[in-house]
Amino acid sequence: MNPYVVIGAGPMGLCTVRRLKEQGIEVIGLEANSDVGGLWDIDSPTSTMYDSAHLISSKKMTEFDDFPMAENVATYPRHDQLKKYFQEYAKHFGLNPHYRFGCWVEKVEPEGSNWRIVYRQNDQRHELLASGLLLANGTLHHPNVVKFEGQFAGQMLHSCDYRSTDIFADKRVLIIGCGNSGCDIAVDAVHRAKSVDMVVRRGYYFLPKFVAGRPTDTLGGKIRLPNRLKQALDGLLVKLISGKPSSYGLPDPDYRMYESHPVINSLFLHHIGHGDINVRSGIDRLTERGVTFSDASQGEYDLILQATGYKLHYPFIEQKHLNWHKDAPQLYLNVFNPLHSNLFVMGMVEAAGLGWQGRDEQAKLVAQVIRLQQDNPQAAEVFFDKVKAKANIRIDGGMRYLELERMAYYVHKAKYLKTIASEMHQLSAEL
Repeated sequence: MNPYVVIGAGPMGLCTVRRLKEQGIEVIGLEANSDVGGLWDIDSPTSTMYDSAHLISSKKMTEFDDFPMAENVATYPRHDQLKKYFQEYAKHFGLNPHYRFGCWVEKVEPEGSNWRIVYRQNDQRHELLASGLLLANGTLHHPNVVKFEGQFAGQMLHSCDYRSTDIFADKRVLIIGCGNSGCDIAVDAVHRAKSVDMVVRRGYYFLPKFVAGRPTDTLGGKIRLPNRLKQALDGLLVKLISGKPSSYGLPDPDYRMYESHPVINSLFLHHIGHGDINVRSGIDRLTERGVTFSDASQGEYDLILQATGYKLHYPFIEQKHLNWHKDAPQLYLNVFNPLHSNLFVMGMVEAAGLGWQGRDEQAKLVAQVIRLQQDNPQAAEVFFDKVKAKANIRIDGGMRYLELERMAYYVHKAKYLKTIASEMHQLSAEL
């Protein structure tokens, strides 16, 4: 039998290799960088990290349960602390020997019951035949670059190009987009730029990183409340803590709490309130010197930076193999493919509070399924009958997520983890 191949050595790839290894499954990892860490290694050729980047969730809500971060690591760790964390994780679980580093995957395609993988290492072309393929190359690499009418003569960048505040020095800056990265970068820019404007078209819920000295994401009650009640109570709490966004000149959200990802930032509203960041309406068109906005006002800029997020991107495989519909693949539990029982998309999942442990639960289930395929093929076929029937059913727990591309693979944490646990319990009886 050929080995299973995992593409990527970020947190998802690492825990996937670990769990396959634990099940006695031969596994090879392919990673473009020279070390583990994925996105969190700022020097990786595929990283879109920037110098000031930190976790937006606290370490206790994000770390692997059985591999906690050191006590001296900050509550909201910086990228270099996380790179070290993943290096230590890989060393502790003996994962590095399973990886081939400096490998750029160029193409994967089915060949009989296997997958043929073409990759390049040290300018040499290699091929590898795999019994199964697990895609863990991440969801934050391919920039969503927006095209506007008109032409701008200044500098136009995407947040993936941003690394240091040096690019803002004495410039008139316009930032497009008010997600977590956009707000982080705007806060960076106010210390170097001549002026900072931000295009904000949609309302957001804004949360500080700490409340009463505790990380905000650790304040949830132990009792599970119905969605609507929790949304109402937490939405009210946000208003009490931060006020209505319209008080700062920002649009108020026209949706309930948790139906889109909130912005976690303690300084953004502070700088808005001090006039360091000016809110602008949507863009009508670009001009040679700047922008004409949708309210007919104009602005002149030296640099426009798009903080417009990222698109799912698996450039080495045809979308048809991923059961792709509209903005994302349709897969059971965001992992299991109704077209190919030996093709798994790892880490294509987002949920408030899911953390890396939630992704590790996903990896445990996948490893168990592969073990079942080898030890009890008939029971595995029954599982994949379920995959085919449920691939188009979203694990949303009744939450009405916004119909946005970046929300296409959002799940409800409690419901998602409960479903994974249920599947693992059922499969364990077949092994």
